[in-house]
Amino acid sequence: MPAATTNNFSEGYALFDTAIGRCALVWRGGLVVGAALPETSDERARAALARRFPTAVESEPPPFAADAIAAVASLLAGGRTDLGGVRVDPEGSAFERNVWQAARRIPCGEVRSYGDIAREIGAPGAAQAVGLALGRNPVPILVPCHRVLAADGRSGGFSAPGGVATKFRILEIEGARRAGEPELFESLPLRVKPS
Repeated sequence: MPAATTNNFSEGYALFDTAIGRCALVWRGGLVVGAALPETSDERARAALARRFPTAVESEPPPFAADAIAAVASLLAGGRTDLGGVRVDPEGSAFERNVWQAARRIPCGEVRSYGDIAREIGAPGAAQAVGLALGRNPVPILVPCHRVLAADGRSGGFSAPGGVATKFRILEIEGARRAGEPELFESLPLRVKPS
């Protein structure tokens, strides 16, 4: 990592090791504004971050970002770490932000359907729009879009690097299940009961 330093109000990012590979966290103004799942190389990760956050500089993370990094690494190592206390401020429309807030309320180890999220935010019938909003999630893991599946228990897609395989790997680490159902990977195809 470069020797650059930062304060809480500049825009910076850091790459860090996790059990699933090198992830990234982006901060600005004392808040987490972006994250990234592992790319095939650090160079590809830096290039992707430069496209998404052109003014962010690779830096030593300030304490709040270092705490968030440690929490993400713990979660991806199998810890039941609650990331709800990490302050995030992703850029998006009001609808997207509502979807992302609803996704943040899904506890570690549980999943919901796109329809569940649509109903929770008062937009029944908007499951497809929920999927699109989750596909634009700028802070994966902290906004746990991986915990949202299609109504039939299938992945419903995953736009982050590694695609659906990454989504299911994270769910497996978390021991994901719907309330009252066996672990997500105990039986396939997955079934998501309507709420």
